[in-house]
Amino acid sequence: MRRPTFTRSRARGAAGVALTAIFAAAAVGLAGPAASASVADPDVPPGETASYKITHLSNQPKNGALQGTGSDIAFQGKYAYAGNYDGFTVYDLSDPTDPEQVVQVYCPGSQNDVSVYKNILVLSTDSSRSDDSCSSTSMPATEKDAWEGIKVWDISNPLSPRYVKSIETECGSHTHSLAPSKNGKDVYAYVSSYSPNATFPDCQPPHDFISIVKIPVKQPTKATLVSTPVLFPDGGYEGDPDRSASTTSGCHDITTYAKYDLAAGACMGDGILMDIKDRERPKVIAQVRDTENFAFWHSATFNNDATKVVFTDELGGGGLATCTGEFAPELGANGIYDIKKGKGKHGKTELKFQSYYKIPRINTENENCVAHNGSLIPVKGKDIMVQSWYQGGVSVFDFTDSKRPRELAWFDRGEGVSSGGTWSTYYYNGYAYSNDLGIGFDTFDIDDSIDGKAGKVKLKSLNPQMQEKF
Repeated sequence: MRRPTFTRSRARGAAGVALTAIFAAAAVGLAGPAASASVADPDVPPGETASYKITHLSNQPKNGALQGTGSDIAFQGKYAYAGNYDGFTVYDLSDPTDPEQVVQVYCPGSQNDVSVYKNILVLSTDSSRSDDSCSSTSMPATEKDAWEGIKVWDISNPLSPRYVKSIETECGSHTHSLAPSKNGKDVYAYVSSYSPNATFPDCQPPHDFISIVKIPVKQPTKATLVSTPVLFPDGGYEGDPDRSASTTSGCHDITTYAKYDLAAGACMGDGILMDIKDRERPKVIAQVRDTENFAFWHSATFNNDATKVVFTDELGGGGLATCTGEFAPELGANGIYDIKKGKGKHGKTELKFQSYYKIPRINTENENCVAHNGSLIPVKGKDIMVQSWYQGGVSVFDFTDSKRPRELAWFDRGEGVSSGGTWSTYYYNGYAYSNDLGIGFDTFDIDDSIDGKAGKVKLKSLNPQMQEKF
């Protein structure tokens, strides 16, 4: 494999950047049941920005070679690693109010979702490429020689990441989630991918499994695929085209919680809970479907005590304007579930639905808006989450009472300010950081009345899809 291109820089961004491009919203006809027949005026007018109990501190615009879509973020020490369809950027957070871009790595292959563990960084590639190098070009998935999978990097020196290993996985790697071994010598990557097709040689139906890659921490060049456990022996949910509900054919995203030996999977038509005591052989211990309102089970977040899971529904795949008056509040929302453990040795664990949460603000019909990626805010004794909603902005909500979630704070750029909105927003060591699809990397300060002493909780790292107890 050829060494990737990376550049060191001292670029700093302005506090706000306006773009005129607007992310094209998908047809409203995909929505299913409607809340009303009319489109209400937006709460935040086009071209304007508004917020409540959130202060926007800075924006670092996209620049250089990485002009693709901004994706996920991982954190370690004073650095943030922000994914982009064209590679990833390393930001120095020494001054969290105005992060400094220090490294830019060009390595195209969407989505380039990123995770870090000790000296290792992992990237997901879910677009067919000519090879596994960082100079690869796009290639049709119908070609047997096309490559998709994960790329492993050595970040012992964060200012000089080294690409050391690639592992090809069936149907690629749309996302991945890390789970360290109990002795800490290895870290496992749970690779999620989906949408098989009989014409794709490396992505054949039914694709009812995930891929698990074992990465030795001290010898990442020896990373290897160790298992492909079948999660849906019955085939999973068959889908419902009348309401654009997806057929289960793999998972979109998995969140691990190693302390409790649990993982929650958002798997298109199904939500699942897994026992991962044996990291190479996870077992599904609970499964749930919402055949009335959920269309695409997208991601999952545990509360700190692993007694609840927040599942998100990405109705319309991120391109649909579900935050207009035409869509019911149950559509494109979060579903909050309590984990109920059965009594006795053979008691059955269940996921019990409690409520939905969706941002209460009305957007325009040109603003893509649906539940997306977020993380917990470490407030002791409470379950509080910050979350991205594409052009719906950033929302902070409290689900301590899982039957009655409520919004505490929000930030919203009106139509036309961002080309696509915010992909992921995560809370790390006192601040919220967000990766916008179109306009770069944002920093936010959440009002002290909400996060309280959370800023004093100092984490060594944060991978939102690899939860750790705070």
